[in-house]
Formats: sequence, C-alpha cells, structure tokens
Amino acid sequence: MNFPKAAPVTAPRPEASAGLLPRFTLCGMYSDLFPAELPPKLRFVEAGGALLTKAGVRGAPGVDDAQALLALAMRKEGVSGRVLDLQAMSGLLGLALEDSHVTLVERSAAALEVLHEQFDEVRAALPGATLEPSPVVALVLSGDRGNAHVEAMTAWASALTAPGGTLYLAGDKQKGFERYMKRVGVAFGHGEVIARDGGMRVARLDRIKDDVLPQPDLQTYTVEDLNVTALPGVFSSAGLDKASALLLRFLGEVQGRRVLDLGCGAGVLGAVAARRGAAHVTLLDDDLAAVKSARSTLSHNGLNGEVLHSDVGQALPTDERFDLVLSNPPFHVGRRVVLDVALEFVREAGERLPTGGEMRLVANDFLPYEAQLGRWGKVETLAREGGFKILRAVKR
Repeated sequence: MNFPKAAPVTAPRPEASAGLLPRFTLCGMYSDLFPAELPPKLRFVEAGGALLTKAGVRGAPGVDDAQALLALAMRKEGVSGRVLDLQAMSGLLGLALEDSHVTLVERSAAALEVLHEQFDEVRAALPGATLEPSPVVALVLSGDRGNAHVEAMTAWASALTAPGGTLYLAGDKQKGFERYMKRVGVAFGHGEVIARDGGMRVARLDRIKDDVLPQPDLQTYTVEDLNVTALPGVFSSAGLDKASALLLRFLGEVQGRRVLDLGCGAGVLGAVAARRGAAHVTLLDDDLAAVKSARSTLSHNGLNGEVLHSDVGQALPTDERFDLVLSNPPFHVGRRVVLDVALEFVREAGERLPTGGEMRLVANDFLPYEAQLGRWGKVETLAREGGFKILRAVKR
C-alpha cells in the first residue's frame, strides 16, 4: 500500500487584506487542504484516514465520478500488488486499494501538492515519460480535454502495462469512452466494461497482444508570426481560441512593462507580450503539459521569459510584482462550471499589482468577475463580442 502520511490541520480563515478579494472558497481558503466529500459507497476509505483535496483539484470538493466508480470496481475485483495510477487527482486509489502499492501520477500542480501531503509514491509526469511498467495500470479518461489528449494518455497507459497485465479505464460515456476503450482493446486483444453508474463506465483490458498505440503528433500553429507549440490536452492546443484572440486585440501597452500571464496554456499571451517589447514576462500554469508547451513556444521564437509550474501564484516569490496581468481564466472542470481557480486568479492579480497596475482578462459574458475585480480595482468593460467580454481593472 502507498501508506498515507499524517493529515495536516488546515488553518482557520484569516481576515482578508483590506480592499483585496479574500482567498475563501466554499471550503475555506483557496490554499486549504480539506477532507474530500465522499459518496456513501466510498465511506470505507475514511477508515484509513481522511482523503484530502483542495480547490483546483479535479473532483473537489468531492471526488471525480469516474474515479469513484473506478475505485469501487478495482476493489471489487480484488486488485492487489503494484498499481500505477496515471491520473491520480487527490489520490483516491491510494487509500481505496488497501492491499496494493499504488504509484500516483499527476500533471496538475494543485493535485501534486495534495498527493505529496498524503502519500510517498508520487510522480509528476506526462505521456511518454519513462516509468516502470506495472502489472496493473489505472487511468481516468478526461474526454473534455480533447481526442489528442485521450489518445496520448491511452498510448502511454498501454506502453506502461506489463505483458499479461491489466489496464483499468474509467470515463464518461458522453465524452467518447466506448470509442477510446475499443481503440485500446484492439491493441490489447481483450476488453470489457465491468462497471456502470449513470453515464460513467469502467473497463478492464487484459494485455494478450503486444501492439503499440502511437502517440499523437505535437500541435503547432501560428499567431502574429509566432510559432506556437502545444502538447495534447493543453488548452487551445489545435489553434488559438476566440476568447484569447479577442484579448490579444485589447492587450494594451506592454512596452517596457513586467507582464504576468496567469493560466498561460501554450504561452500565446505571454509570447505576444514578449514580442511586443515587455521588459519581462512570467507565465504560470497548473498543467505540466502547458508549462512544457509554453517554454517551447518561447524558445522556438527566440523569446526570453520565465515559465513556472504553479497552482495559481504559489510558485512566485511573495514579493514579486507586475505592471500588467493577463488571463483567460479556466472555469470548466469536466461538465461543471467551477470558478474557484478563476476567482483566485483575480485575487492573485490584486496582490501582485502595484497601485496603477492593471489586469486584463477575457471571459464569457455570463461569468461574474466584475464584483471580484472591484474589490481591489476600478473596473471597466473594454469590449463585448461573440459572447465574450474584455475586462480591465486598475489597482487602486
């Protein structure tokens, strides 16, 4: 078993700094780790200690529906021994499979923080990374990240399943699960669905063939004569999204300014700011694949900048300040609209800007960021177009 560490005690809510957006979510401060809300069928997990999670982790404040069904199905099958979990999230399998030694793999900075707090066997890795093959591999498919991402993850899972081993796949039927399962099943030689709950599915695939699934190609495209590089699963990996394209038209003056790109994705906003003469650009993203993509985008265009793997601004020195913060904040997790991370982006911007500094963000028209920006700045709407809006907040 991947023995859990002692659970930390989360801090009480402090008072918010005057004029700034509090760090609070529905579960306390954004940075707090707290016990995950488990469905009744998973309450047995709590016998081994509370499963921790935090805002920004997929499934929070509970656990992902597909991962919950996966844990129940693998436990019912009596899985034991070495297990490799390639999308661990908050680490449910590490507690649920009590007779197994589970290596927990993640690409999310927020999830990695939670995992390192609870477990010993934790890896930050992306598809293609060399890990020791395992007799049992588990993978929750994130169909909302696109076909290329799922193909990359399933090819990686296939390569890491030892000869004669078993791959457990979980996912949402409405997000292409059965199609992806059949693709892997052809390479493995055998596969069947073993659990269903609503739209969620779990399949068991036994490796009786040694066929190799190919990794999808790296995505590349051009924005303002910049060559953009994006790994599968990175936001807008196939081309610039309409919202970011709109923000580029209203980027404002960047010449000689220190610019922070929050939630950088493939690095387009930060790279354009660097090309237009920013004194320094810093790009942050929770997704390790985005970090590698953004570094590649800067490098391929001969641009200087710092790219950090970070849960919002966690990786920044506490005293670092910027003149301009740019963002197209994330607000979807699977099927759900989740604003915890986006609102923390707004709070972080308020902390990182001096008086007179500004944040420019793009958002869907219906998303309510104005009040949060107004906690620390003077807010105006620069544009509304195609269902999106450009908001500018100047620090008071």
